[in-house]
Amino acid sequence: MSAAGFANRGPITAGLILAQIMGALDVTVVNVALPHMQASLSASPEQITWVITSYMIAMAAATPAAGWFASRFGVKPALLICVAGFTITSVMCGIAVTLPEMVLFRTLQGLAIAPMAPIAQAVLFNINPPERHGRAMALFTMASVLAPVVGPIIGGYITEYLSWRWCFFINVPAGLASILILLIFMPSEAAVPRRFDVLGFASLAIAVGAFQLMLDRGTVRDWFASTEIWIEATIAAGAFWVYVVHSATAPLPLFPNALWRDRNYVISQIFGFFFMGLQFCSLTLMPLMMQGLLGYPVIYSGIVSTPRGVIMMAVLQVMGWLDSRVDRRLLVAIGTAALSLGFWEMSRFDLVMTENQIIWATMLQGLGQGIMFVPLTTLGFAKIAPHLRADAAAAMTIIRYVGGSIGVASVQALTAMNSQTMHAAYAEHIHRLNPQLYAHLPPGLAPGTETWGAVINSEISRMSLMVAYVDDFWVMTIISILCAPMILLIRPTPRILKDTPTAFE
Repeated sequence: MSAAGFANRGPITAGLILAQIMGALDVTVVNVALPHMQASLSASPEQITWVITSYMIAMAAATPAAGWFASRFGVKPALLICVAGFTITSVMCGIAVTLPEMVLFRTLQGLAIAPMAPIAQAVLFNINPPERHGRAMALFTMASVLAPVVGPIIGGYITEYLSWRWCFFINVPAGLASILILLIFMPSEAAVPRRFDVLGFASLAIAVGAFQLMLDRGTVRDWFASTEIWIEATIAAGAFWVYVVHSATAPLPLFPNALWRDRNYVISQIFGFFFMGLQFCSLTLMPLMMQGLLGYPVIYSGIVSTPRGVIMMAVLQVMGWLDSRVDRRLLVAIGTAALSLGFWEMSRFDLVMTENQIIWATMLQGLGQGIMFVPLTTLGFAKIAPHLRADAAAAMTIIRYVGGSIGVASVQALTAMNSQTMHAAYAEHIHRLNPQLYAHLPPGLAPGTETWGAVINSEISRMSLMVAYVDDFWVMTIISILCAPMILLIRPTPRILKDTPTAFE
């Protein structure tokens, strides 16, 4: 990075963070608008999910090319192309009038924004000296993690008071501002073209795309009872096998083999895989539990979730300073402990709990995530050469993305299976003459009537689903604890107690 990159790192960082917020927010802001989009686009409940699926598959398939894209066109042009493409396709999504149009535009939107996050992360490392890496990653993490958290709240408000189309139009001012900032302050550098690994990219893109499609469709196709899921799983496994064999034998693979020889990078990616999965599991289950079981309105469930984001934002501000001053392995250990304690607190949830229990458990999670994600990232990138950082960030994005997708699909399947099992178990013990059965039911309900049966079944379903959620939280607790011993495999990195002048300053 040139001297201008160091001198202008403040506005450059602002432009990159703005673009990252825009891309990360769009993953979840549209979710709550799906029912309104379904009616407007004349789509069935199954068809409208392609608005989300097409975007996620496109992002997953295009992300591996981020490193080559930045080398081929140059970092500045690559970023401008990504942000401009995302802004234009956002407008196209907002004016779509049919479902095929929407799916096509969402696919283009995902393709446009996919390389942006890895390239932006590499730029932040390159324009900051080592002692400022933690602060840069703290800002980037806030954008990456908090935007999806507030996305449903923003999407719900926009859909309620404006229109679902404004979920896309709000990207325009943010996109134009980011383009203007990067155009003015981002220094231009000569492109360094390199050979594109067509086979490596194609095989990995097919593998990740087919795998994501399998995870998205599995819940509605009864998983491996469906021929479609078997086909998608076979394609994903076969394409990934081709990618692994090709990468091990090719002289210039898609992701340089030097990345996988760095122990800290590999360990940090394994951590990221599991903990991104746990994070997305929690973010998926909590709103469903609060709104579906506890009867919280959408806005109130968002308010209850807010302290998690607030504590995480506060911790990330501190972590940007602590990262270069405290042993990063200790920080990861503390973060893992706080996250595990948060999941354990969630495993004690029940149907009569107060919102204070939810706030306390989610605040512990926010504390743990805020503590661990910055040192995990800086540990992974500590010894990565600058020209490999875009590739390293792309690989990290794919690994964490797949971890999140697997986590969400797994808890959805586990919840459905456990709730059905518990429903059957509870139903076996129901007898209309059992006096305990009427303790929490409305008075005057006549046993054996249709209303009686409906009320009993509804209560059994609620209890069964609550048990299933608690089981999910127990599994998440165990996984987070089992990850802790990997901290011992991380090599220590030197601490830098004050800013060190660089050749560019």
